Amino acid sequence: MTVYVIVQLKMTDRAAYDRYQARFFDVFRKFNGRLLSADEQPAVLEGSWDRDKLVLMSFPDEAAFRAWSESPEYVEISRDRKAGAQGIVLLAKGFAP
Repeated sequence: MTVYVIVQLKMTDRAAYDRYQARFFDVFRKFNGRLLSADEQPAVLEGSWDRDKLVLMSFPDEAAFRAWSESPEYVEISRDRKAGAQGIVLLAKGFAP
């Protein structure tokens, strides 16, 4: 079942986050994920939002997501993401009627 990863980021060190972002696709493309959105100005239609960036990704299943997120290559670059931004990361299962 497809899973979606929703990431809400609040930048704390833009230089560190930019280092992460520069290396992201080299790692991401090795796994079966799709980057659906990476928006630094999403429209807030209801409520308040105190973050700076929204990222939406999909993976064929949770195993594919975990293979990416736990890979040595991603763990290495994610240090800069964690140093550069406070993140809320959600994993949501796709809908199957």
